[in-house]
Order: sequence, then structure tokens, then C-alpha cells
Amino acid sequence: MLTDLPGKTAVVTGAAGGIGLAMAKLYAAEGMNVVLADVEEPALAKAVEAVMRHRAGEAEAIGHVTDVSLPESVQALADRAFATFPSVDVLCNNAGVGSGAEGPMWQHERSDWQWAFAVNVWGVFHGVQAFLPRMIAQDTPGHVVNTSSPDGGIAPLPTASVYAVTKAAIVTLTEALYAQLKQADAKIGASVLFPGPHMVRTGLWESYRNRPERFAKSRPRQTPYPTLEGWEQAMKAAGREALMTEPEEVAAHALEGIRTGTFWILPKGGGSDDMIRRRSQSMLERSNPGYLETFILD
Repeated sequence: MLTDLPGKTAVVTGAAGGIGLAMAKLYAAEGMNVVLADVEEPALAKAVEAVMRHRAGEAEAIGHVTDVSLPESVQALADRAFATFPSVDVLCNNAGVGSGAEGPMWQHERSDWQWAFAVNVWGVFHGVQAFLPRMIAQDTPGHVVNTSSPDGGIAPLPTASVYAVTKAAIVTLTEALYAQLKQADAKIGASVLFPGPHMVRTGLWESYRNRPERFAKSRPRQTPYPTLEGWEQAMKAAGREALMTEPEEVAAHALEGIRTGTFWILPKGGGSDDMIRRRSQSMLERSNPGYLETFILD
């Protein structure tokens, strides 16, 4: 567990907005130094300024433009963090994108999957490889938080299959990391973060704005990109309340998980517990996943 936070250093990817920025602000307010990493340079500069306004004591914040899909970019981030501060104590692999895929997966473009995996899965792995050796060598308490999602981490939303598959992979990756850290008798803990319990207002809906040319779509979309506003309107049209969770609440859950050494950072509510039970029961009974139909409707 990592309870003595002032003076420690946290690295947060995807930190220019949403959950990442909320994490960075909260850590700085706790007196931690923060290294903000993001692929959007102008937004990153503004984020660093915002974090500096929230800092406590002598905490410092720096930004480093990082493309987590590229191992050399994440390695450069690690080099900058360790060169700037005496240690890195918290690593939040938080950067993520939606794929922009349309229709059933047999109609998807390969690039939709390649881009989502490059950021959401490889990005986490690159963070582990770039930071963990030096964090372990410090021989001091530390923690890694990997951001997953109820979509995939608990059960997939079939209409967002690419994203769900990547977020399911993060759960397994973090479980294996947790066990390996224990086996190595390292002083580093690991957690998997499920933002929620309700829909979180983030820039994930507009991920396409940062899609690299090497993962460009080969054909134009047949429908507009979904938006958070569109989702809220659809909920209201169906007579259902569009419940929201603010990024600051997710950041508070993450901080509590770091302090307590909790692996499953999974807030109650939003139907998650019920879905976990139903999915587990389906597996135990070897029955078909009828819970997915309910998941679409609930």
C-alpha cells in the first residue's frame, strides 16, 4: 500500500482531459509531483497549467507528449519522469480510444482493431515495460493502476465489440501483473480501474480526432460518429434517466484504491454487480450468454 503521498511522483497517460486530468489534479492536490502524458500537445499544455493550480505544497507538474502505441515514445516518457523526479511511485495507464468501427465485426476494418489494440492494450503493456523495472528497483512502495471499463471488463456491449475486447484484455493483463509482482516479492501493487458506476463524461467519444494516419480508415463511415449528447438524447427518448459519473469521482476511486492496495477498483451501482452475477452464473451452468441481450436493454 502507498499511503504517504506528499513528495511522491505519479505518471498519468491520457492526462490532457477526462479521467486522466482529474487524476492528475487530485494527485497534485495531495502533494504529489505529476507527469502528465498525452498525444494532444495543446491540450496537454493547458492540462499542466490546470494541475499546477491544484497543487499542494511544493508539488510540481510537467507534461510530456506521448503516443502510448509506440514503445519508444513511452520509453522516452519514462526517461523524462525518472530524470526529473527522484522516483516514480504511481503509474496510471489510463490512455484509451474508441475504435470507430461500424456494424458487426465481420464488417469491421482491420485498422479499427489495430488502432484500438495499439492504444488500449499495447499502451498498457508499453507502460509496464518502460516503468516497472525501475519502480521495482527503487525497492519502495508503489502502485500501478490500469484503466479498464465495465464494457468488456465485466461483460461486452456487443455494439462496441472492439473497445470491449481491449478492455477485457486489460483486466487479464492486470491480474497477471498482480500475481507476478507478488511472486517477485515486489513492493508494487496493481489495480484495475472500472470507471463508473455510470457513464463518464470524457473525450472518449471523440477519439477519432487523434487517429494516426498509419491506422486510417480505408473507407468512409456510413453513419455519424456516436456522441455523448446523442446517447443522452436516446436515453431520454426511451424514458430512461441518463445517469452520469463525473471524472473527479473516478479519480477519487483510483486514489482510494492506491491507498488501500485494492485490486478491483469497482464502485457499486449501475448494474455492475448484477451483471457479474449473471455472467458468472451462465459460466457455472454452461448456459448460453442470454445476459447479453439484457445488457443491451438495461
